[in-house]
Amino acid sequence: MNKKRTPAKKTPRKSKSKAQPKKSIWRSIRSFLLKLTLLGIVIGGIGLIYMDAQIRQQFEGKRWALPAKVFARPLELYSGVPITPQDLKVELSGLGYQLVSRATQPGQAEIASRSVRVITRGFDFPDGTEASQNLLLEFNASGVSRIRNDKGQSVNLARLEPVLIGGIYPQNNEDRDLIRLEDAPIGLKEALIAIEDQSYYEHFGVSPKGIARAMWVNIRVGRFVQGGSTLTQQLIKNFYLTSERTLARKLMEIPMAVLLNLHYSKDEILEAYLNEVYLGQEGSRAIHGVGLAAQYYFSQPLQELQLHQVALLAGLVKGPSFYDPRRNPERAKQRRDLVLRVMRDQGDISEDIYQETIKKPLGVVKQKSLLKGAYPAYLDLVKRQLRESYHEEDLRSEGLRVYTSLNPIVQANAETALVSTINGLEKRYGKRATDLEGSMVVTDPQTGEVLSIIGGKSTRYEGFNRALDSVRPIGSLVKPAVYLTALENGYTLVSPIQDEPISVKMPNGQTWTPQNFGKTAHGTVPLHQALANSYNLSTANLGMALGVKSVIKTLQKLGVSREMDAYPSLLLGAQGLPAVEVATMYQTIAANGFQMPLRAIRMVTDNQGAELSRYPFQVKQAVSGESIHLLQYAMQEVAREGTARYVYSQLPSNLNIAGKTGTSNDQRDSWFAGFTGSRLAVVWLGRDDNSPLPFTGSGGALRVWTEFMKAEKSEPFQAPVPEGVEYLWVDKETGYLSDERCQGAIPVPFLNGSKPQYRVDCGVEPVQNNEPNPLNWFRGWFRQE
Repeated sequence: MNKKRTPAKKTPRKSKSKAQPKKSIWRSIRSFLLKLTLLGIVIGGIGLIYMDAQIRQQFEGKRWALPAKVFARPLELYSGVPITPQDLKVELSGLGYQLVSRATQPGQAEIASRSVRVITRGFDFPDGTEASQNLLLEFNASGVSRIRNDKGQSVNLARLEPVLIGGIYPQNNEDRDLIRLEDAPIGLKEALIAIEDQSYYEHFGVSPKGIARAMWVNIRVGRFVQGGSTLTQQLIKNFYLTSERTLARKLMEIPMAVLLNLHYSKDEILEAYLNEVYLGQEGSRAIHGVGLAAQYYFSQPLQELQLHQVALLAGLVKGPSFYDPRRNPERAKQRRDLVLRVMRDQGDISEDIYQETIKKPLGVVKQKSLLKGAYPAYLDLVKRQLRESYHEEDLRSEGLRVYTSLNPIVQANAETALVSTINGLEKRYGKRATDLEGSMVVTDPQTGEVLSIIGGKSTRYEGFNRALDSVRPIGSLVKPAVYLTALENGYTLVSPIQDEPISVKMPNGQTWTPQNFGKTAHGTVPLHQALANSYNLSTANLGMALGVKSVIKTLQKLGVSREMDAYPSLLLGAQGLPAVEVATMYQTIAANGFQMPLRAIRMVTDNQGAELSRYPFQVKQAVSGESIHLLQYAMQEVAREGTARYVYSQLPSNLNIAGKTGTSNDQRDSWFAGFTGSRLAVVWLGRDDNSPLPFTGSGGALRVWTEFMKAEKSEPFQAPVPEGVEYLWVDKETGYLSDERCQGAIPVPFLNGSKPQYRVDCGVEPVQNNEPNPLNWFRGWFRQE
């Protein structure tokens, strides 16, 4: 019996043996958890070390991809500069100056009928810093007559800061103007801290009270409505993370904010925040930082903003779209006034200042981006020229400063002339002139600098740039190249040209049979008259005698680089060029045969102002000055008595305008290219669908050109007489030598040794010296009219 009970005594042993594995399991779990915790601490520590290194590297390195900033030319002010008070107003408006009754601070101006007082802002030019000045400019009929400073002393030369016309933005389309905290206007820092993070200077990057308060609000409403983030956390979110409202992102913010606060001062972090914060959207471009927002909303530099304006910027931080002052002005004002009220409650401003400030309007300009985006066609040319020398990434991220030759006053005059003329033509011709478009290029004929470009009737539209990319048949604008070819090959201005019908058999079996505009042949005419009146038959006969390939070579010498087909129709402008290439061609003619590439850029510097590259004046003699002088004479006849004579019904006769009208086949394109002593302008009018127009070059593009020149204070064109040219009196009808006293005699330039062999007899005794004074030859011409 006892032996049978033995197994029962072993029961406790079995129980003991089962407990041991259980303890072993828990011991293993604890060991594993301990190791896991240690591993987590190690990994977390490594992660924190890595996070800390990344935060410091990015914060201390290049913090933002800075767009290249593109500037217009600075306006130089001196006694004698030919501008009016209205011109100066255009420039100051583009710069965002406040036009006030009494100027008291930089960025303000008083404009009267005969004087302007302006307090300049100063600017860090590449050649030195221009300090702010208080200037009084007095005007007469010719322009500025005298400049004095606030002490009554004469000022020889002053420069306004250049208009910022645009930028080349990073791929993310973020744009910003960096500022230093010390340059922030009074009240900005206080407004931002009062409304966004009142304990900013006390907490360590994270506010436990703020987080607890946000959690309580979110629990009460049952959804995420408040974040409780400090300014430091907001910077972390914008600078390093994303804007997604997730728990993971919020948890990442906390250690990163603490680390950032550990390494950098509060002012350094606040300065970064002011440059990073998102404050609006213009199309695809994001407005970041208070510096750019000041320009975007008020068209003023940040330093010039007043308390009611900085309070609005601080209020926009919470929701730039929701509080957009242009779309929701009442909502924006309520938000701004809340900021001011909190500032009052915090003791940042007094009750009197609060009451005075909330009465002020928002002060937001109506147009978005008054300064930037105003010159898209010109900026397009700048970008193309820059990309010949710089990598795209450098243009988008290195903060380069690009100084151009854009003249905002010239641009404004050109835009007004183009748009008003198109509107007038559409009104005059009704349905026959709907959907008109246009382009325009203006240069300085002495330097080749591009002063203005218009890419379409909608001058602020950033789409298709007709001035650079619309290749349209140039019509009679090609004819000066045909006649220049003749003058270089033994013809004179009085050589007889046959204005008779011509038929040319083409390789494809078709026949080219051009006609004059009036369907009438004029028989034998002198060369200069054929060009002045733009006779097609004369030009076709002459061009075929010279050879189409010879004319193409002349076009190349004039600066046309586009490949041209040697078809007879080229002689009448059937092949196309964009307006900018036409301007290159006429630039060479205006510059006395010197070919000079059109330049939009003067200089490029880095973001500290150190010069990187300069775009100097380049010139080479491509055509003899003697032949060009003869061509200029004939092109002046175009305006005096030819197809462009309309200009002198509107402009002074002493401008000595030289130019050429152009009309393509079936009147699909209306052109005019012409120049004075200081302005060269090419104008095109037409339709994008290539349908016919109810007017020619003289009835359309010439009207735009004339309206533009009426607004410009242009210098007369004075053609210097080369040594190899002599002026002789000839009979206008026959082209034979004549006498100044003979009826119908006109002075005509000839290459030495090419004078006519015959002389007309009008009954007067010939004089020994048959040459008029070349400097006075226009006077003799005026007497003939």
